[in-house]
Amino acid sequence: MSFLKGFIFDLDGTIYLDDHIIDGAAEAIKSLKDRGDKVVFLTNKSIASRKDYVVKLNALGIEVELDEVINSNYITAHYLKNEMKNDDAVYVIGEGPLFDELASENIKLAENPVSASHVVLGWDREFNYEKLNNAFQAWKNGAEIIATNPDRTCPVKDGEIPDCGAMIGALEGATGEPVKMITGKPSLLMAEYVLKNVLGMEAGHCYMVGDRLETDIKMANDAGIHSVLVLSGITNEEMLNKSEHEPNFVLDSVKDIAAL
Repeated sequence: MSFLKGFIFDLDGTIYLDDHIIDGAAEAIKSLKDRGDKVVFLTNKSIASRKDYVVKLNALGIEVELDEVINSNYITAHYLKNEMKNDDAVYVIGEGPLFDELASENIKLAENPVSASHVVLGWDREFNYEKLNNAFQAWKNGAEIIATNPDRTCPVKDGEIPDCGAMIGALEGATGEPVKMITGKPSLLMAEYVLKNVLGMEAGHCYMVGDRLETDIKMANDAGIHSVLVLSGITNEEMLNKSEHEPNFVLDSVKDIAAL
């Protein structure tokens, strides 16, 4: 089957807020698939598994298969699998889904932080000083710092809550250096993986739809993907007018996507 276009959708703030679907989102996705477009969902959120997203989307009325969902944990595990040597090991700050994804690729965990070759920073709602110090000591001993995503906050129904950017900020405050690698949006690593291995399309035939200028829109612009900002999540018109990241299209919400 040949597809007309490829659509890459962010989730939080784009398709839903918490457990509430954005009005018209399910119908919009169905209309794209019905006309022959290919759809993939792409999220930076590291506190849930790809299977969790499949269950959630299906419950919200969007039919989706596991291979149509990619998250930052998945990209992180693939990156480490190709990057690490046989005796390397990682110290991980994050929650269960991140550990599970790394385990699925047989990524070795460091028994002692100072022996780690890499530190992986994910969103961790039990982040504390001990974890920060462990990561810092690993860095002092030469470990490469990798973060799943740079999002400072995650949009929820009643506002925002701190995301992985808070963990990054704490460690960068201690080291005085930026993290070595971001594997999620806006990383070209993630964009190229989705284009090549999921959609199988050229960037110019694809659209990235999301609510964040500094991740969704920046990644799309950097990769040559058509960028579509929706105003249903984090970004409002005032933020858009002040931003260096300019989307190709701006929509009130994803329900208008088929009109492109």
